[in-house]
Amino acid sequence: MKRLIEKGLMFGNLIRVDSPVLVDRYNRALKHLTGKTTKLKDFHVDISGYSPEIGDELGDTLYLNHEGVNRQFILLTTEQKTAPLLNVQFSTSRGILRQFIEKNAAELFALTARDAVAGELVNSVFTADTAARLFDIRQITVEADTTEGTVATAAKLGAMIDRFKTEPDAWFDDVLIADMIGLAKKTGDVVRNPVNLRQMTFHQDNFWTAKFGGLFVFRQVEHPAAITTGDKKKLGDLPVPYVFDLTDTSAIAKFLQLNDLVEPIIKARGIDAAAILHQKMDFVVAEVASKMGEDLSGATRRDLRNLGRRYAKDLPEEWQGLAALVRWADEGGDWPHITSEHPAYFYTLRAKDHADADLINMLLAQLTPLDIRQLFICHKEAFYATYATWPDEKKEYVADFLHREYQVDKAGTRKALFGHEAPMAEPQVVPPPIPDMIEQVGPWGAVRRK
Repeated sequence: MKRLIEKGLMFGNLIRVDSPVLVDRYNRALKHLTGKTTKLKDFHVDISGYSPEIGDELGDTLYLNHEGVNRQFILLTTEQKTAPLLNVQFSTSRGILRQFIEKNAAELFALTARDAVAGELVNSVFTADTAARLFDIRQITVEADTTEGTVATAAKLGAMIDRFKTEPDAWFDDVLIADMIGLAKKTGDVVRNPVNLRQMTFHQDNFWTAKFGGLFVFRQVEHPAAITTGDKKKLGDLPVPYVFDLTDTSAIAKFLQLNDLVEPIIKARGIDAAAILHQKMDFVVAEVASKMGEDLSGATRRDLRNLGRRYAKDLPEEWQGLAALVRWADEGGDWPHITSEHPAYFYTLRAKDHADADLINMLLAQLTPLDIRQLFICHKEAFYATYATWPDEKKEYVADFLHREYQVDKAGTRKALFGHEAPMAEPQVVPPPIPDMIEQVGPWGAVRRK
């Protein structure tokens, strides 16, 4: 993993904590949440306040995430909202934390100026000893306060102020006035500068979890299902009609189509579909060449084309299917017959523009492990696990490629691959596009029915 760390592809964009004041605040919050403290004088934290260095020190990578289902967090600065989330157990956690920080930015800025804010993503499940228990998680509520209880104290002071304003004899209640003065010394003027955090609740209907080897849960769709990256027989009974594993390619393809969750890359508007497919083909060539011991350091697309010619007989069906599709797109070749059983099938898809697009692209990344760029962007946990199994030749190529072609323009790359065309300033009436025929006779209309 050293290559990835050096190039900022792993543990990148973490927040450095090296001030004695911030370290002290962090320790107070850590003690408040877990009863533990750190002896480190400097470390890095992610969006939740988790530190990989402290995880190593404590021998516990889940010290802020007990049983993997109760994510706690420590906020030292609102700048943490741009940091990644490490050791992800649920795909929804980072989005929830980021929204909480953004919605309470002014309040958190004021609170973290004097203390750390500690909190938890609360749900009704404290341990997930069976896969079925995961389905009991319906919503997540964010609860947070400073280690000194500033928010709770401010709420108490606010109630006292209301009493003071409304009760006829409050002016003569010396105890009430004394209590208000005492609390105001801790909170400041809560009338002019309210100290409160919005209580936010999020529904968790469709999500991915790292539990049980990796599981995609889709409850809020017309045809609910669960898709596991492990053995579905080991999950037991689940409260959804269908449970698939990654070998059920036709069933997964049918699930995606019935719920209208994906679209063919070649049919997507506003992108250079052929260029995307060419790049996917290069990744497949890199996989083959690395197994042959080829040095891929600094390999360009021309180098990969040459390697593709050299090892043409060894290129797998994924490459052959993508090549046939590119010939159709670029040269007017015959329309390829790519069913859901074809190894290239999922490489030709991307998520449609809907609320769960990121989750679907994450699932597609799991189904297309040779597309190293999509795997890195959409499913980092799977990427890191897969990266560890590669030969050094491929590790070097992948790290160099992502550093050179993705890190320089992350937003642009994501938009090119997964974004959807924004509405034009002057809408135009256009005839139905010819690619509509694809849905009837093309490979995406050829899902095998089981």
